Amino acid sequence: MSAYLALIQIDLKLASRDRMVIFFNYLFPLIFFFVFAEMMDSPGPGGMANIVTMVLAMGVLGNGLWGAGMRLVQEREQNILRRYKVTPISPLPILVASMVTGWLIYIPAVLLTFGLARLLYKMPIPAQWPSLLVMVTVGVLAFRAIGLIIASVVNSVQESTIVIQLFYMPMLFLSGTTIPVAMLPSWAQIVGQYLPASYLITGFQGMFLKGESLSQNRVPVLAMLVTVALGAFISMQIFRWEKGEKLAGRAKFWVLAVLSPFVILGTYQAYSKEHIEKAGMLWRELQRSESVLIRGARIFVGDGPVIESGAVLLRGGKIEGVYSDFGPDPAKLQAEVVEASGKTLLPGLIDVHVHLGAPGGFYADMKDYNAKKAMERELAAYLYSGVTAVKSVGDWQNDSFALRDRIAAGQRLGAELFVCGPMFTTAGGHGTEYVEYMPEMLKAAAREQLVRTPKTAAEARQQVRALKQARADGLKAILEAGRAGMLFERMDAAVLQAVAGEARAQKLPLVVHTGGVRDIEDALNAGAVGIEHGSFSDSIPGALLARMAKEGVAYDPTLTVIHAMSRSLAEQKELLNRSLVQQVGPPKLLEGTRQRLKDRDVSAARAAYERACENLRQAHRAGVRLVTGSDAGNALVIHGPTVHQELQLWVRAGIPASAALAAATAQAARLLGAGGRIGRVAKGYDANLLLVDGNPLADIASIERVSLVVFKGERIRRSKLFDQK
Repeated sequence: MSAYLALIQIDLKLASRDRMVIFFNYLFPLIFFFVFAEMMDSPGPGGMANIVTMVLAMGVLGNGLWGAGMRLVQEREQNILRRYKVTPISPLPILVASMVTGWLIYIPAVLLTFGLARLLYKMPIPAQWPSLLVMVTVGVLAFRAIGLIIASVVNSVQESTIVIQLFYMPMLFLSGTTIPVAMLPSWAQIVGQYLPASYLITGFQGMFLKGESLSQNRVPVLAMLVTVALGAFISMQIFRWEKGEKLAGRAKFWVLAVLSPFVILGTYQAYSKEHIEKAGMLWRELQRSESVLIRGARIFVGDGPVIESGAVLLRGGKIEGVYSDFGPDPAKLQAEVVEASGKTLLPGLIDVHVHLGAPGGFYADMKDYNAKKAMERELAAYLYSGVTAVKSVGDWQNDSFALRDRIAAGQRLGAELFVCGPMFTTAGGHGTEYVEYMPEMLKAAAREQLVRTPKTAAEARQQVRALKQARADGLKAILEAGRAGMLFERMDAAVLQAVAGEARAQKLPLVVHTGGVRDIEDALNAGAVGIEHGSFSDSIPGALLARMAKEGVAYDPTLTVIHAMSRSLAEQKELLNRSLVQQVGPPKLLEGTRQRLKDRDVSAARAAYERACENLRQAHRAGVRLVTGSDAGNALVIHGPTVHQELQLWVRAGIPASAALAAATAQAARLLGAGGRIGRVAKGYDANLLLVDGNPLADIASIERVSLVVFKGERIRRSKLFDQK
């Protein structure tokens, strides 16, 4: 033990006298620290955490590869090791002393960086700071081990410099140390999975941004510990005391041996993409953590008075402040400014009625349509359009739940997804016909995924409980007997009562698809919280509307779908030529749909549309709570700019723009059970925002002139949404 301590003392003394050691361990990282901080122009806590992560990683790389990889070679060339040899002493104390000394030299630099970030930039200390220090320690030891292997196999300082650069430069640029992994091309992201520095970076970021512990990073920590053990063992076997001793060329492959844990880990990650996804999530978390001040905008808050010229402060993915003037000084807030004069800021729009499993049109060749991939793209299309939340009311259950969770975790960018799960109907009822269109081999799975057809009240209650267990966000039931030429079996009212009663017990909001006045009445008797479609066949009596208003039942008229059905051929083509539809609609879908359009008698559909508009007007006059749904996925209702069309139809029907916009924001959020989190521009709410050019309160068409979309505090790069893999 005395030999180890003596060598550590000697190494520390030599290091303290070495100007290069002082420069590269302390001054060099601080240069990058201040340069990065100035480049980011007063970074907020998230930005500062990213800078500290980069500086720490660069320090670990330099301390390990250059510190150990160069120092041992220099000592061998200066015959210092030769003097140790005659002591006599084994290589192990020298190697251990090198690792321990490297750590002792580097830890003060870590503490200095933390202190400056806290003192000058108000960066909060990570909750898991002990885990972070352990991660730094393991990283230093692992990279010192790699450096010692390099020093053992090279024959000169010049050769050492070349080999170190071969390791250092890829790790500097492909691991996320200087360029975020999410911004690298796909091939570079794959290469990065083989580099130890990649796991160091994501470990640091996870601890800073998400409060991860050491156990949550146990796989890369274990790989680095194995690297330490392998490095020490191999270095002992090929240790050279004098510069005259030569190694065979093949001995240089020992460098690859010490990296074998990361070759194995990288091969797995190249296949699974788990680590790439995590890096992307952390980069997204960093963007969402930043502070942004949007100022000068007209602010439609969702359910209150309009602020004609105000400001909104976003921090950490939330709305931290709403101001009725130009707002506070952004420099003091460490916030980036978005100038929004002449624009209108609203809560992100919400569509409470979409079918992600249907494309909204036709493909000339159905081989071009992949439902699972289409769902991902459709949620991206909604976000592109400023629709930050949608509710799926009848899609493939497992795919919907999985996609919802991926969006929520930040693994993909898209509108927040609320899932009703399978539709409650009856055998032969509306909803079951979609299963019958499918190939025989898929029908059983489709029934399980798309519909529930309980025969008894007890069975209905059990199915509701099962969907609650599966984490459904709400339920949808169908009450409709159809019309001439398309008749359906109608769900028994007693079974609906059982579904509604258990839904209330499980705190799942139930909406009911209705086709006529009788359906609305039965849905209200059951205790539904929302009526979908209302009645296209007859006028809704005033007494029924008054009851809906009194009971706070939401009404979703879905004008968009019946409007599309009621248009002439020329008007249907015009719907496909809307600017936002052109931007988000898959080209093959738009072209295939154009080819399928043809003249037909739309008089019945026009009458149904006019009746729906009148029902909406009467509902508004009666004080019924209104919400916006489009029934997207049906023909000519292309996923994305759906609410925009619905709002324009409402205003055209006579609904005030302010009431329509409230239905698409605060009221829709309330129906989803998320009214305390989304749908309003208010302090503490998720920073889901839409900035448009102009004033939609005066010209509702300006709702389509999207200037900026913010989702959970992240300013969305809209042009990149469809590039996600």
